[in-house]
Amino acid sequence: MLTYDYRGIGGSRLPAMVGYNRPKSLAGFKASMSDWAALDVTAAVDWMRERYSALPLAYVGHSFGGQALGLIANNSEVSRAAFVASQAATWRLMTSPEKYRVFVFMKLIGVPLAHALGYAPGWAGVGEDLPKGVFLQWTEWVSSPRYLFDSNLPALENFARFKGELRTLCFSDDPWATRPAVELLASGFTATMPEVLTVKPSDVGARAIGHFGFFRPEHRDTLWRGVAEWIQRE
Repeated sequence: MLTYDYRGIGGSRLPAMVGYNRPKSLAGFKASMSDWAALDVTAAVDWMRERYSALPLAYVGHSFGGQALGLIANNSEVSRAAFVASQAATWRLMTSPEKYRVFVFMKLIGVPLAHALGYAPGWAGVGEDLPKGVFLQWTEWVSSPRYLFDSNLPALENFARFKGELRTLCFSDDPWATRPAVELLASGFTATMPEVLTVKPSDVGARAIGHFGFFRPEHRDTLWRGVAEWIQRE
């Protein structure tokens, strides 16, 4: 199993990313969300395939992790993918009032701050510091009706390369990855038939799950186990 960080985030110590370890300051650090897919996620898939050439390769992606699978040219190496709260995150498909908060924050606060500081600071509400190029591209996608599908990225053609099994989970109390947003992302994978499942917190005896709750330890024997068993069916 391989876990990793995108360049400019966390430790950023993927072997293929030598020279891209996170600097002390992200001001002026060059990276975009499309770089995260084309350089970092692509490198992770290559790294695993080089070391385990005879084994089927499974992929678990959360939020942008699911989007990235569609953008990478080597996604045909993946035979089974599980997405967790992965969506085409246009603000229009978020729930109210969250969608208005996101739009106002990104356009009126986040973008000016990113230009002024050279990066998007975590203390402003984005969770952690983000490279300027990452935040600006994210804002552009969020502002578009069909998210990244409205961009002119040549890498969009890679969505059709993925022919493996795909199961994508959305959670009924997630204001970002709503069912329509999850289905919009899934629709980009035209060479397979994605299975979209909606999970309510009450289905697993929880009070809330939201966008990040899947990864909490209390879901080890419910949500985690269900995804693991699905992946291992192969």
